[in-house]
Amino acid sequence: MHKSIVFGKIQNLDRFIKKNPIKNLGIAIGLVVGFATMTAQPVTAAEQVNIYTSRHYKADQDLFKAFEKETGIKVNTVQGKDNALFQRLKREGRNSPADLLVTVDAGNLGRAQKANLFQPIRSEKIYKAVPKRLRDPKGHWVGLTIRARVIMYHLDRVKPSALSTYEGLKDKKWKGRILIRSSNNIYNQSLVASLIATMGKEKTLAWAKGFTANFARKPKGGDRDQIRGVGAGVADIAISNTYYLGRLTASKKAKDKALVAKIGVFFPNQGAGRGAHINISGVGITRHAKNVKNATRLIEFLLRKKSQKKYANANYEYPVRADIPLSGIVKAWGAFKADHINVVNFARYNADAVRIMDKAGWR
Repeated sequence: MHKSIVFGKIQNLDRFIKKNPIKNLGIAIGLVVGFATMTAQPVTAAEQVNIYTSRHYKADQDLFKAFEKETGIKVNTVQGKDNALFQRLKREGRNSPADLLVTVDAGNLGRAQKANLFQPIRSEKIYKAVPKRLRDPKGHWVGLTIRARVIMYHLDRVKPSALSTYEGLKDKKWKGRILIRSSNNIYNQSLVASLIATMGKEKTLAWAKGFTANFARKPKGGDRDQIRGVGAGVADIAISNTYYLGRLTASKKAKDKALVAKIGVFFPNQGAGRGAHINISGVGITRHAKNVKNATRLIEFLLRKKSQKKYANANYEYPVRADIPLSGIVKAWGAFKADHINVVNFARYNADAVRIMDKAGWR
């Protein structure tokens, strides 16, 4: 090697080129380019897994950190709303850095699958951990947590004996007494989709018309706003996911404690009924994932007993595994029978659900 080149660096470049302009200029350019390439690309890249997620809970970040500590695999996350993440994945195509897509509601998971954003998950550990009704039959996504969408009522104004089923909420006795969020909300769309799968479109439309006629106000806000509305006397009952009440129960704010003291939880369709409506948050490996092995390991990690217990205790969700104890707050609401319909139906009947909600005047 020429004495002016030391450890990949060119010393006195001008003098080196002037000695033999044609020959040495080519050598110099080649060495500079080679050095730049070498410094820009390390010999070994750190192990990593990249996640696009619409979940925004501390419990998730804590679990990702625990996975990093155990495996040495770096977890990178991008948070956003479901639709924005779906569009980003479509736009990026095969150039997307995402390995996993985490989203809430089986309806959203089905939408992502229909948009060809997933590839099949290949892990018997994962399939053994998640019941069949909580995952895609073709393996494109699996549930991580369960949420129950139930009736919450004012303890002083409603007796539990007056409540029975979701279908019963179309009764005129509930006129002006019900709060629920907008029909644009995927949780409500999936609830209606579950009714379509059970009763058919005609009966579900009849139910929706009677149900919306009983609203206390035009839908607005999130689930916690509906619960607060009941506490404030705007209405007597609300439809909400249970974990929202769990978070309010765990709050240290005096106003939240006062609110929770007024609210009861009722699980509809028990007894001979089909069971209360449940949904999931879930995960799939993206179609163009570059780190499939690491992505699979992370899903397996999130389905371990310890991880599932973290979801249950920190975010007041129900674990997808049946062998995990519930948090004290959730356990206090009592045991219930869950609807065993496969959650894939929520995406299957989503378009029908939206049309029915529109026809019923649910805005």
